[in-house]
Amino acid sequence: MLLLALAMTTSCEFVSGLIHDDEVVAKLGGRKLYRTELEAFIPKGVSAEDSSKLALQYINTWATEQLFSDIAQEQLSKEEQDVSEELEDYRRSLLKFRYEQRYVNERLDTLVQNTEIDDYYHNHQDLFLLDVPIVKARFLDIMQDSPNLEMIKDKMSSDKVEDVETADSLAYSSALRYEDSSDRWVDMVSFARNFGTDYGTLLSKLDKNGFIEFPDELGDVKIAYICEIQRVGELADIDYCRNRIKDIIISTRKQALLNNLEKELLSDALDKETLIIY
Repeated sequence: MLLLALAMTTSCEFVSGLIHDDEVVAKLGGRKLYRTELEAFIPKGVSAEDSSKLALQYINTWATEQLFSDIAQEQLSKEEQDVSEELEDYRRSLLKFRYEQRYVNERLDTLVQNTEIDDYYHNHQDLFLLDVPIVKARFLDIMQDSPNLEMIKDKMSSDKVEDVETADSLAYSSALRYEDSSDRWVDMVSFARNFGTDYGTLLSKLDKNGFIEFPDELGDVKIAYICEIQRVGELADIDYCRNRIKDIIISTRKQALLNNLEKELLSDALDKETLIIY
């Protein structure tokens, strides 16, 4: 009855009363949920409305778990209720996992040299063929009637450092938004979000001068200048791949440690004859 009542009510006052009027906030059969358990679930600093919603969510979850436990014990056979083997398997797996974590954390070398990254890149180039284009670009969002629009466009497409700095300065004072990612590769899926479209549509607007322009009905225009582009199927620039390769190398080292651990444990057990294979 309690679960039904909780599910049907949306009253913040009702849940608030459950939390604060007494130590017990919910009861199901002979089991009780106490305020301290509930308060531990609710983060500090949340609004009263959010607190009430989280409280109701926790109470419903608690009640549902109790009800499932009751019906399972009522309808399952003794053999079906015996979970001792599964619990022991889970315990062993959890202990193994925790020890492996400690073992790896104490021994794992996370320093990856650039030469290692370069070697991996050159030896596994098939892994780094692009499935989406990547770009180095500058992005501008500015009102179409801005007197600085054409000058910023001119300066943001320049190769000269002083011109790019001028574009940045002008954009700071007159643009809605300006971002310069010409020093790093960005995938086109992410870059297209600046325009609220997909990268295929975006690339269809790319002109011979490297510009993409999207006028907006609100009176502004979104502009990109593509400094460099690599297309689908091309080998990605190594700089775009560095973080991924670093993760791969560290993951490989981690797996090697775990493999060695297994071998050492088995070898030690055989040497000490605690493990005997007939």
